[in-house]
Order: sequence, then structure tokens, then C-alpha cells
Amino acid sequence: MADRFVAGYAHPRGRLRTRIVHRQLGPHLPGPSCRVVDIGGGAATQAIPLAGEGHRVTLVDPSVAMLAAAGEALAAEPAEVRERVALVEGRGEDAPALVGAGSADLVCCHGVVMYLDDPRLLLAALAAVVRPGGVVSIIGTNRRCLAARAALRGRWEDALGLFDADRYVNGLGLDARADDPDDMTAELAARGVDPVAWYGVRVFSDAWAADDERVSADPGAVEAVEAVEWEAGRRDPYRQLSRLFHWIGRRC
Repeated sequence: MADRFVAGYAHPRGRLRTRIVHRQLGPHLPGPSCRVVDIGGGAATQAIPLAGEGHRVTLVDPSVAMLAAAGEALAAEPAEVRERVALVEGRGEDAPALVGAGSADLVCCHGVVMYLDDPRLLLAALAAVVRPGGVVSIIGTNRRCLAARAALRGRWEDALGLFDADRYVNGLGLDARADDPDDMTAELAARGVDPVAWYGVRVFSDAWAADDERVSADPGAVEAVEAVEWEAGRRDPYRQLSRLFHWIGRRC
């Protein structure tokens, strides 16, 4: 399964997601050289761009296989990038004990909450790890538009069953859960994290299949798609139609 996760992020659609999320996060970073904790950071797809900008990143993940993949990815980076990333094995819920409460200027938790039946313990850990004034960044599946991918791929019966659902089977064949951005706001506010913004991620490109010829490595095509996804993800009504939402808040 780790290999499939890594392959997904290496695919043009996965790389697009990483670039869009990094770009959305940029204006909210609390400083030029942040202490970052990346919860469930996997193969360091988000950690490496952050380290490349001068931030120090502690990547926490419970999977030995994913940490090995992160190590392989880091080995291909310049020494100054490798030195800024530390890998820690452990659960996100245990992050305050693993890395220290109040130790992060920025805590990221991207693509994790959808795999938890109840994310409240994890959200509490995120709020505990970040310092007052620090930033929390979360990516979840957008429950408001759960039926869209199936419908755009012509899977009408599947789509019909997803309009009022909060569970789905993702592209890896795993059972997952969707959230409403407003519910995420309420949960984090109860833990002392005020909402700052939320963005849509993969508004138009989400329905692409892995072998879709529109998913091209051509730089011009990729740049054009990214430009459209950037604009769609930061304005209504388009962001409401996104497969994923990127929620950003600030610790009180």
C-alpha cells in the first residue's frame, strides 16, 4: 500500500495536488524559517518543498514503509534540504509527546483525517503541538461534493448513493470518510484554533483517471491546469465543488 501511495503522488495529478497545496499554504506561513511538524507526512511530498524554502520539518508517520520512502526521496535532495528534515515514527495522536507540545510554528496534517472514524483525538493533538499564533493546515475530503467524481466518470449508481453519504471508497480501494469544512471549523475552534481560510483542491482535474491523456507531463499543459486549479480553489462557487478541502487556522 505504501508503494501505491508513493506512485499516486508521483503521478501528474498527485504532483499537481502537492504544488497547489504548497502554494495555498505560502501566504499563511508565520515566518521565513518555521519549525514545521508534518503529521502523517508519508513520503515527504510536502516536507521536501517546505525544507527547500528553509523551514525545518519533523515528519511524523506510523508507517515504517512510508518513512523508508521518505528517506529515499530525501536522499535525492541536496544536503541542506536533507539536514532540515527529521523522520519520527509514531501516531499523530501521540505527536505532543513525540515532538513536544507548543513546539511548532506550523503543523500540517494532509490527507489523514479521512482515514479515521473519529478524528477528534488527532485534531486535539494538532492543536496541542502548535504554539500560540502558529498555523494549522489540514486536508480532508469534501463531503459537500462527494458524488462528483463518480458522476463525472459516468458511474451513475455510485454517484446517486453518495449525495447524502460521508463514507466512500477511494482510488486505492480503501474505505474513507468525508468532512464538511464548516464541521472542521467547529471542531478546531473548540480546541483553540481560529479559522483563517479554506481552499478547494482538485476542482476540475479530480475526475481524471490514471491513464487519461489529459494528465500530461508536458510542462505547458501542467502549468495551464495548475493556473486554473489555483483560481478555482480560492473562490466560490468553484471551491465548493472540490474533491478535497484545505483548511487553515491559527492557534489562539
